[in-house]
Amino acid sequence: MFLAFALIVGMASVAAAQTATDATLPRDVHPDSRNRLPAIKPGVEGVAAIRLHASGVDIRWQSPLGRQITELAILTCAREHDQPYEWSLHEMEALAVGLDPAVIDIVRHRKATTGLAASPAIIIETGREVFGKEALSAGTYARALQVLGKANLVDVLILMANYAATATRLNAFNQQMPPTWKQLLPLPFTPPNDIHADTRSRLPYLKVEGPGSSPGPLYSRGLAPEGTGPGQIRRHGSGMTLLQGSVGTRLMALAVLVTAREHHQPYHWRTSEAAARKEGLDAAVIDVVRGDRPLTGVAEKEATLIQFGRELFRNHTVSPATYARSLKAFGERDLVDLVDLMAVQAGDAALLTAFDQH
Repeated sequence: MFLAFALIVGMASVAAAQTATDATLPRDVHPDSRNRLPAIKPGVEGVAAIRLHASGVDIRWQSPLGRQITELAILTCAREHDQPYEWSLHEMEALAVGLDPAVIDIVRHRKATTGLAASPAIIIETGREVFGKEALSAGTYARALQVLGKANLVDVLILMANYAATATRLNAFNQQMPPTWKQLLPLPFTPPNDIHADTRSRLPYLKVEGPGSSPGPLYSRGLAPEGTGPGQIRRHGSGMTLLQGSVGTRLMALAVLVTAREHHQPYHWRTSEAAARKEGLDAAVIDVVRGDRPLTGVAEKEATLIQFGRELFRNHTVSPATYARSLKAFGERDLVDLVDLMAVQAGDAALLTAFDQH
């Protein structure tokens, strides 16, 4: 990944953390880590420190919680992101591993979890709070810790964060269902029709032979039709190193900053703001993002990127006009990589929120 920018973020993270005092921390937050998990390795903090508490297993396939629970976690994430493609593939998978259709229906229609067993109930409630409310209450966290145990809870939240990132990519590029598939998720919007017939998304079909052509571990069972889904999206990008050379770290820092703002994540915002200033992002632009102000007078690329992020994270869809503007401003390859950067940051924001990072 772009090492210079990552180093800046890390340095800013340390500086921001040093201003915290134990007296301001909630009762369930550890003074050493300033989140709900105790510190394991000195000097490591934030998302990196949280991930140290993971069990190390392949969470989706090998978690002690079982496939029904891990698929339920993914469905909950897809529901909270209004992501029909992700939902439909994992509804099929959930049914195949024996998840009760009644439980799936509770998630689909956001019904109360009253009467459910403890594990599925707490998975649903945790996902709804982290993604829907962008905060996990102390009471829900305590129940999740009691029901699932620390390692399993960390694992399942990492799984949810990973699929939140995938949902972000799918939403940005308007990935819709193949023509023969039934729409199984009620949406609060009508998906735009600016898609290609073969990929059912905003990106044209790109076939890649050999290594790198498979959909990857999130969809490793082959349920995703060829030419669709996150695997197809990934083919159009070139990675963070080339993105840094193309758009520069200043605009990359803005993408991270917008993501932090749209997730109302104070720790993420503070570290991202410090990095953005270090990269030379104008203070006036930072203030526009912080205050959710109009984009009048903001340069075209900055304004386009801010508007794209606002629509993507607030509405879970991007309008055809904003997408076309973004495509013109950045080109397809760089836009794919900018979305990938924002998606990863969205997953990180979910973990910081769940474990109440200060």
